[in-house]
Amino acid sequence: MLLDKLKNHSREDVYPMHMPGHKRNTSVLPDDLPFDIDITEISGFDDLKNPQGVLLDTAKLAAELYHSKHAFLLVNGSTVGILASIGAHTKRGDAILVTTGCHWSVSNAAELFGLNISYITPQIDSSTGVPCSMSPTAVKEALEENRNIKLVVLTSPSYEGVVSDVKAIADIVHEFGALLMVDSAHGAHLGFSETFPQSPFTLGADIVVISLHKTLPALTQCSLLHICSERADIEQTNKMLYILQTSSPSYVLMASIDHCLRLLKSDGKRLFAEYEKNLLDFYERVSSLKKLAVFRKSNSDVFDFDAGKIVLITKNTAVSGTELMEILRDKYSIELEKATADYAIAMTSICDQTEGFMRLADALYDLDVVV
Repeated sequence: MLLDKLKNHSREDVYPMHMPGHKRNTSVLPDDLPFDIDITEISGFDDLKNPQGVLLDTAKLAAELYHSKHAFLLVNGSTVGILASIGAHTKRGDAILVTTGCHWSVSNAAELFGLNISYITPQIDSSTGVPCSMSPTAVKEALEENRNIKLVVLTSPSYEGVVSDVKAIADIVHEFGALLMVDSAHGAHLGFSETFPQSPFTLGADIVVISLHKTLPALTQCSLLHICSERADIEQTNKMLYILQTSSPSYVLMASIDHCLRLLKSDGKRLFAEYEKNLLDFYERVSSLKKLAVFRKSNSDVFDFDAGKIVLITKNTAVSGTELMEILRDKYSIELEKATADYAIAMTSICDQTEGFMRLADALYDLDVVV
């Protein structure tokens, strides 16, 4: 694996007359940063712009695990994957269809490539304030209204864990001759357990972008761009990544991507089984909260929901989601991911421990009597 190859290289008597400038000189560097495996694209370590060796092996493993046709390693996060995907599959003046609340990289791509955006606004769940799924009917109506739309960008799961009906939307999009790109940055863990919603990779998406670092054990910025159908253009996508992604990719990050994928292949079944049990126990434990609530799929406008996103509903209580986030931080030493006026989000993963779930549940019961 790449990490072992980097470690072995760091132990060899090869003097680095190349970047980076720290030269792996651990005698003058702090030992709590991985300077010893931080290299550039030297002989034997492949080239991210045109992988033929160890990096190609990692890309092939990614495609195998996620059932895609081709995978690109991303070290600039899902942001660069979204930019490159949109740029590769549109031309100046084209129209794209997206949901309001999509990642800011989508609107940046439209500005960068001279595209026209049509927006769909999802319904809001009135009892919780959480945005619902993108409606297939709304997608069809938008495509009927604007026949120039070339690409539909679907965010699924959303930040809140709300999943849309990718299969139904894909069928509609293809009927109108457009492509479907799924921003699944928050869904890198989907497809490895039946407890979670289905992965967009097997539901008709043409392009899928995922952030390993959001919901799986990988360093920040570690992401993947997947080509999933013959409709999408691998060559043009690679060209766009060549333009947009850094020319000095971090081997530390790429080793993290490789390690994450190999962990999923070798030990994913056990890790997800433990994760499922922790989530099940947590949801059962908080089921009798009186004022605070934990979001569950109950609205017909929510097609599916990722239970790994613990959405704490504060609507109709004496505190806002933002205030709840502050209280959990200051009083219980629990740092949440995000908060709005109506809810706060706790993100979980296969690396969470039982103690963390129980600490959050106990804190919620403490607060439930005072909010």
